[in-house]
Amino acid sequence: MFKRVVFLLAVTCVSLAALNLIAHAFTLLTKEQALKEVFPSDFEIKVETKDLSPEVLERVKERLGGSLVYVQEGSESEQVSDLTKIDFYFGEQNGVKKGVAIIDVEPGKWGPVEFMVAMDTEAQVRRVRVMSYQEIRGRPIAQASFMNQYRGKTSKSALEVGRDIVGISGATISSRAATFTVKKCIVLYEEVYLRK
Repeated sequence: MFKRVVFLLAVTCVSLAALNLIAHAFTLLTKEQALKEVFPSDFEIKVETKDLSPEVLERVKERLGGSLVYVQEGSESEQVSDLTKIDFYFGEQNGVKKGVAIIDVEPGKWGPVEFMVAMDTEAQVRRVRVMSYQEIRGRPIAQASFMNQYRGKTSKSALEVGRDIVGISGATISSRAATFTVKKCIVLYEEVYLRK
């Protein structure tokens, strides 16, 4: 009887620890820390919040394949809502905009993944950072070796895992979520600021 109680207690502890790991969100960078990583220290950060008009939303969705959120088969993430109000974080030097960063959240395998994508003023990607996630096998997407693949990408790039982005084995959903985020941020910036 004693052995059985000890065994059940051990199984319960291991199960609770595993559930805690799955349900626990890992915050890697706060917004302020991420902004410091993607912009030089002498840049002043200014935020411009834009409400996306129905016309802009329609154009963005069309360019992204029909949705603002990339929900993948096999994802057990809670829902991520479509945002119609976007904060654009501009890095300025001597009053001149030198770059822009956007924060986006996409569903990963186990939960939402929060990214920051920084671009120059022509929408070419400069840096991508993972700010927080709830992934188990998707953690390698936060590594520079994966994120650096997005440097220099534009809306003319394929931005597709298996094509111009090398995915992470065992973390396909996370790899695709990151790639969609980068594409989405490029499209949002182009449609709001660069559309002729």
